[in-house]
Parts: sequence; C-alpha cells; structure tokens
Amino acid sequence: MNGFFIKRMPKAVIISLWSALLFLPFKGLQAAGLLFLFLFLALLVITVASRLSGPLFRTAEVIRKNAAGLIPGDSRYLLLLILPALTLPLFFRNYILDVAVLAGIYIILALALNVVVGFTGLLNLGFVAYYAIGAYSFALLNTRLGLGFWSALPLSVIITTAAGLVFAAPALRLKGDYLALVTLGFGEIVRITLNNWDSFTKGPNGISGIDPPSFFGITLAALSSFYYLVLFFVVLAVIVIRRVHASKIGRAWIALREDEIAASAMGIRSIRYKLYAVSFGAFWAGLAGCLFAAKMRFISPESFTFMESVLILSMVILGGLGSIAGVIIGAVILVALPEALRDIQMYRMLALGAGVVLLMIFRPQGLFGGSSASRS
Repeated sequence: MNGFFIKRMPKAVIISLWSALLFLPFKGLQAAGLLFLFLFLALLVITVASRLSGPLFRTAEVIRKNAAGLIPGDSRYLLLLILPALTLPLFFRNYILDVAVLAGIYIILALALNVVVGFTGLLNLGFVAYYAIGAYSFALLNTRLGLGFWSALPLSVIITTAAGLVFAAPALRLKGDYLALVTLGFGEIVRITLNNWDSFTKGPNGISGIDPPSFFGITLAALSSFYYLVLFFVVLAVIVIRRVHASKIGRAWIALREDEIAASAMGIRSIRYKLYAVSFGAFWAGLAGCLFAAKMRFISPESFTFMESVLILSMVILGGLGSIAGVIIGAVILVALPEALRDIQMYRMLALGAGVVLLMIFRPQGLFGGSSASRS
C-alpha cells in the first residue's frame, strides 16, 4: 500500500498545484492555497477508494460482460437512450427541454465527427463547416424557395454531403497535422464566406424567418414537439451509425485507424474509405444543421465559429474515440455542464480545461474508450 501511494503522490501534487495556480489570479493566494489542499486531499481519497474498490469493479465488469450477450448491442444503446428520454417532457418544461433539444443536436454532431475521428482516425478541426453548410442550405431553401422542412431537409443534406466529398477529395491525400490544418482552414473559409457574402447569405445580419417543421399539418413549434423530432433523428443516427460501424465499411475504417499501411497492404483502398467516412460524417452534420436552423428560426455566422469545432471534438474525446455510447454521454455532459455552471460563468472555461487535463492524465482513452480493430 505504501508503494501504491508513493507512485501516485507526485501526480496528485502536480494536479493540485496546477489547478491552484490557475485559480490564483481570480481569488488570490489564500483561496488558491485552500483549493490546493482540498484537491490534494480529494485525490488521496479517490486513490484509496479506487484501490479498495478494484475487486468490486472487476466483479461488476464480469457480470456486465455476461449480461451483455442477452441483449443485442443496438438494443442496449436504444434502451439506455429512449426510456428516460421519452418521459422528459412529462416532467420538465421550457428551459430544461430547450437544453435537451440542444443536447440532441450536439449528439448527432458528435456522432458524425466520431465517424471521422473515432472510427477512421482523421483529425478534423473544421467540422463545424458541414454544420454551417447544412443550416444555411436549409435556411435558404426555406426562405427563398419556400420549401418546407421535409422538402428542404433531404436537399440540404445532399448539398452538405457533396460539399464534404468535394473538399475531402484533395485534402485526404494529406495526413496527420497537415490534414488537421487544412480542415481548420476549410472551417474558417466557410465561416468568412457566410459572413461576407451579403447578397446571398445576408452576411453578419443572418437569415431570419425560417419556418418551423410541420407534420401532417401540425406545426412542431412547441419545444415538446420539437424535442421528439430531434429524439427521433438521434435514435435514427445511433441505429444507422452502429450498423455501418459493424459493416465491411466500418471494419475498413477501424483498420485504417489502427494501421493504414497494413490495411492498404490487405487491399483496403484508403482514399476511397476515407472519402466514405468524411461524406458520411458530413451527411449527419448537415442534418444537425437543418435541425438547428429549424429550432432557432434564425442563423448567423457567429453560431459556426472555430470554438464550435473544438466543443464537438471535446465531446468525442471526453466520451472516448470510437465509442457511440461514450460520445452520447460526452455530448450531454458538455451541453449540460455550462448550464449547471451558469452562476459562475467566469470559471466555466477554466472548469472545462481542468476537466480535460484531468481526463487526459487519468483516462486518456475517454470515459468509455474506443475499441481497437481486434475487439470491434
């Protein structure tokens, strides 16, 4: 036990000291010292608890694995997602439902980015560009051509998918940091174009007057109605992405993520399957953009900044690269956490940054960790 503490003591000191130094400019030396002491003691307690509860967690994991075979994978995800979600409008109104709708849109976005980053291993720092293209395509089709939600939705998604395909064709010949920089540039190009093309996108003034969706003549303007619409698309995204992940294409994506050279040697055409991944991710990002535009009924370039790409990527990293359930939970946490910390708005980004650093130290694979090629 003494050796166990000696190994983990420096890590606890470093984390506590780093957090206290970040806190120092805001509250002074005394508050920073108290924070250091509190975090240090808390980390020691967590260390002892993890040491003592190790056998219990191993037993629970064995039970979970044995029970997992009784329920198919898709059904497990859907049960965890649908059962509590269906009853949410019965107990909450307005504010909570509004946050839940936003969380559903971000779940779709995070699942889409997970296809690109988690399944295929392509770092994309400008994923918000597809989100913006989907939203603006829907808004322009609705306000200028008078198309309703169900008529404009497929056209907007097709436009976004085509944009992803056109951009990815030359960009995917790059790898690693170079690809990340190109995607970041693409995201900024889209945002600046939307901001400066006044005659077409109305520039920084944005597009207003977007019609809400309707279903069999019933307008889904109420939050409770729109919530169920978003929930439907979230469930659809989980089912489809899960099935594609288990297919031949999904296995090829994972093989490319694990070792592109070995995958190419086995006959997998890397560029083709990367194009599949980017186009498939753009499809769902475009869908999320349509839902966002229909919910807000107003869009502007300020909604599609680089920080949105960072937020979506953080959701994927928090939940675990390649994990569908983890990405869903990561999206819910990062949407709900800023709302829970609204009273201490100045420290929200500090809390988020500290949380990401702690996650990278203690669980770099994310909360649920993605599966490797051998375990998928």
